[in-house]
Amino acid sequence: MGKDSWIALGCEGSANKLGIGVIRHTSSNETTILSNLRHTFVSPPGTGFLPKDTATHHRAHFPQLALRALKEAGCSIGDVDVICFTQGPGMGAPLSSVAVAARTLSLLWDKPLVGVNHCVGHIEMGRTITGADNPVVLYVSGGNSQVIAYAEQRYRIFGETLDIAVGNCLDRFARTLKISNDPAPGYNIEQLAKKGNILLDLPYTVKGMDCSFSGILASADALAATMDKGGFTPEDLCFTLQETVFAMLVEITERAMAHVGSNQVLIVGGVGSNERLQQMMGEMARERGGSVFATDERFCIDNGIMIAHAGLLAYRTGYRTELKDTMCTQRFRTDEVFVKWRD
Repeated sequence: MGKDSWIALGCEGSANKLGIGVIRHTSSNETTILSNLRHTFVSPPGTGFLPKDTATHHRAHFPQLALRALKEAGCSIGDVDVICFTQGPGMGAPLSSVAVAARTLSLLWDKPLVGVNHCVGHIEMGRTITGADNPVVLYVSGGNSQVIAYAEQRYRIFGETLDIAVGNCLDRFARTLKISNDPAPGYNIEQLAKKGNILLDLPYTVKGMDCSFSGILASADALAATMDKGGFTPEDLCFTLQETVFAMLVEITERAMAHVGSNQVLIVGGVGSNERLQQMMGEMARERGGSVFATDERFCIDNGIMIAHAGLLAYRTGYRTELKDTMCTQRFRTDEVFVKWRD
């Protein structure tokens, strides 16, 4: 008699969030989140997070967070079928620190490993939480900006950033304004933008299906330097930056929807929790007779449960990552993954 349920422990650490989650799948395709814990490395205002400091944070907090995740899930080591970990993309040192921890658990507990593409984890978690069937996906975070659609067992990239990610653009502008990194610089920019009411001129850089954000950031930095005599406020700058970059993302997403004939948009990644982006995307989708799907910060922001979920989907198709193949890569493309679990 075959198994009727499977449990995975997921480990995420591609950037400054250390996430560990436990998930259960059943043979009737029910998904239950048993625990979803996160610990964030927060750097001082005006600074970013360095790879070595972030990796030290992850190593320091991993053991206790893993034990807490199992305890909250009500699971023993024996209940876990597979250890899933982020194999890329991401920052090299944080990725490697969590991969080492996942390998250690695998060897200690004699459990198989499954390496997971971070982007695919976001997509599969978003699809499950929202119930979106076959949407165009806008994946926007501190390290990635991609418009994606599924075809023939691959998540195909229709458009992406040509330089920095939209989340990186927002985070770096928060540094310029010395905005706090707690709970997240992008979140604090969002709150300031709600109080802005002057739309300033910034470059609008869409090239076909791709976007460029580095020039916009440089222009916003230049405006910030003239703020004292410019007659505008930090709130106006945050408002302007958001409106400009989000309009660019809406444009390329709409073009992808028209190309593939979809009327659904799923927004995933940390920037996807921004309410203004959700509002702008929703207006576009409604004009096309469609709908927008998004999750809250529990699942938009990097987390371990999305890695557990995508890893378990692959595990159930027979996929395993041998120990010799568990090295991480900072450039693990979304369309490199063979999505065997979808038709």
